[in-house]
Amino acid sequence: MLSKNQVSEIRALHQKKQRELKRQFIAEGVKTILELLTHYPQLISGLYGTDEFADQHAKLLKANSIPFTSIRPSELERISLLEKPNQVFAVCNYLNEPNLKFNFESHFSLYLDEIRDPGNLGTLLRLADWYGISKLFCSEGTCEFYNPKVIQASMGAFLRVEVVYTSLTRLISENNITTVYGALLNGANLYREKLQPGLIVIGNEANGISSENLSLVNRPITIPAAPGNKTESLNAAMAAGIICSEFFRQLQ
Repeated sequence: MLSKNQVSEIRALHQKKQRELKRQFIAEGVKTILELLTHYPQLISGLYGTDEFADQHAKLLKANSIPFTSIRPSELERISLLEKPNQVFAVCNYLNEPNLKFNFESHFSLYLDEIRDPGNLGTLLRLADWYGISKLFCSEGTCEFYNPKVIQASMGAFLRVEVVYTSLTRLISENNITTVYGALLNGANLYREKLQPGLIVIGNEANGISSENLSLVNRPITIPAAPGNKTESLNAAMAAGIICSEFFRQLQ
């Protein structure tokens, strides 16, 4: 059972300011928690769940010596951000801060320019994990990595893909990046380009790549649409998925 003070402390982590102050975040759901318990138990500061979860995963909990607080479904609802909480909830410590270094001469990665939607960022983390991209780079205005909706949407990929917030100028300078692709509506046909390792800039959902960063793009590319297409643009995560698929096909 949770005390009022425990509920208050946990619910405080719903807010970005408190997450940054305590350097803790929340994770929910059986799949994500099992990944944490199996591969990153050291991140878990507190684990709260139903007796059903504890009974089903007793060996794993015992093996990691994780303190587990049994709570009722009604208590889980009080601390959860989900409409339908799923058995278990964890308070976790921040991951180690990643550095800027990445081998752009052998691999490709993404720079997310002001991606604001947490669902998009979570999906992009899953996408990066799928295509073996170990590190994503983001502008300072991109959604917070530890936003609970990002963690939830990533389906565990947040544990395997590092996220670095930096300016595009600094990233290019520190890694001596010579090839900077940009996803645009008027670039070269993605499928007719001979692609090479480098950085791919994905723009904001509504406004595309910012003018400041657009000036740093030297290989503009576009996803060709069918003749007579009436759709104005693609969702940022959808566009990134198509682009990464072609990069992966050509470079693997």
